[in-house]
Amino acid sequence: MARRLTPRAPWSVLAAVLLTLALAACATSKPGPTPGPRPSPVRPLPPPAPTPPPERLERFEDLPGWANDDHAAAFDAFRATCGVARDPALAEICRRARGLPPLSGPAARAFFEDSFRPELMAGEGVLTAYFSPVYEARDRPDAEFSAPLRPKPADLVTSGPGAKDALKRGPDGKLAPYPDRAAIEAQGGGPALAWMRPEEKFFLQIQGSGVLTYPDGRRLKAVFAATNGLPFAGIANPMRDKGMLAANNTSGEAIRVWLASHRGPEAQQVMALNPRYVFFTLAPDDGRQPVGAAGVPLPPGRAIAVDVSRNTLGQPFFLDGQAPTLNGAFPSYRRTVMALDVGGAIKGQVRADLYLGQGPEAGVEAGRVRHTLRMHRLVPKVGPGR
Repeated sequence: MARRLTPRAPWSVLAAVLLTLALAACATSKPGPTPGPRPSPVRPLPPPAPTPPPERLERFEDLPGWANDDHAAAFDAFRATCGVARDPALAEICRRARGLPPLSGPAARAFFEDSFRPELMAGEGVLTAYFSPVYEARDRPDAEFSAPLRPKPADLVTSGPGAKDALKRGPDGKLAPYPDRAAIEAQGGGPALAWMRPEEKFFLQIQGSGVLTYPDGRRLKAVFAATNGLPFAGIANPMRDKGMLAANNTSGEAIRVWLASHRGPEAQQVMALNPRYVFFTLAPDDGRQPVGAAGVPLPPGRAIAVDVSRNTLGQPFFLDGQAPTLNGAFPSYRRTVMALDVGGAIKGQVRADLYLGQGPEAGVEAGRVRHTLRMHRLVPKVGPGR
């Protein structure tokens, strides 16, 4: 006879099932954290905004100051120097320009607008200026003309243009970095091409070329020959920081006046802050403007030095330089120019050094130029028939 099983109450069955599930869970999982507020749903981050392309100007009438430029002077400078361009489209425009007579302002403006489109280069930079000085010199030193203008030394060795790797060859033939300005000045001796006032020789080395005048009426060109391979370092900011110059009066003329009035060890110590040293050759003065790195004479007010690692020699640009920081400066420089030179302190794509001509007036103006710069590259138009 079969044994009869007494059924359990329903709540007992449910409790047993829950207990079994709880024990199984304890055997297979770790305790969780103390319950807290329910987290908000995780939302994916929005994609990053695309980088905007460099701003572009496609119309000349949008260029600040374009309508007021001396387009005839710009055309003359372009026609005289455009032969250095290697870009085929630019070379074709150059051939057309050289086949034309000198143009009036409206005709020259039409030539540029027909041949180019302006392209605004991204960002802002700095506009400075330089000049070709005319300084007095002597054949022999005296108390005033005590600084020797040196030729390129026989022991200076370079392996490429620009003397970026200038080395000194010792008596044993071994090469070492060439000494800095202070060491060269301290060594003394050696040949001298001419004797100058110390502060004027310093500025001649900064400009890279100039004209020397002598009491007997001779005029000789001082032409760049080489450097000691060290980078240029400006002395304006250190002089300002030491209280030698006012913050808004660090122009080239202010620096020259200070150096002249402190001629001797004090001025030498300040000039030594720039380790770069330039050597020269002398040549007859032919009355022409100095020749830039592109190999052509520089048209005053229409030539710039650029960083050739970022820009190309022979390329035309339109400059928009404004907001000067130095006393007595012109409020703006807006004009068409040609890239025809280089400079040791000219670094970056939006950076230009404007050549302003020869003599003291150009020197005073150049020393006051430090403006915020925007640059527009003039790009040859391409298309059918071009």
